[in-house]
Amino acid sequence: MPFDLVASPARQTRKARGLTNYLAGHAAEASVARHYEDRGVIICARNWRGISGEIDLIGRDGDVVIFVEVKQSRTHDLAASHISDAQIRRIFATVDEFVAGEPGGLLL
Repeated sequence: MPFDLVASPARQTRKARGLTNYLAGHAAEASVARHYEDRGVIICARNWRGISGEIDLIGRDGDVVIFVEVKQSRTHDLAASHISDAQIRRIFATVDEFVAGEPGGLLL
């Protein structure tokens, strides 16, 4: 079977869309991080990965730890509607993993 080095137009389009979405997601995360930093929150982790999943941004404001899931959308309501119950459970499990690794644990 010959090996075709030229990708089909449909594959190129999918690949371009994937790259566009990836870059847009990172731009949205950077924008949200700036928003928090402008308000005095220190972003201590980006794309923190645990066994259960990933947290997009983790910030600190004094003793308060802030966990942020970034969803790019036209409105907050629409963005919130894109988070499934399974994603919420995964985010909470990942938050638990992060907090368990903190010196104060759950007593932050």
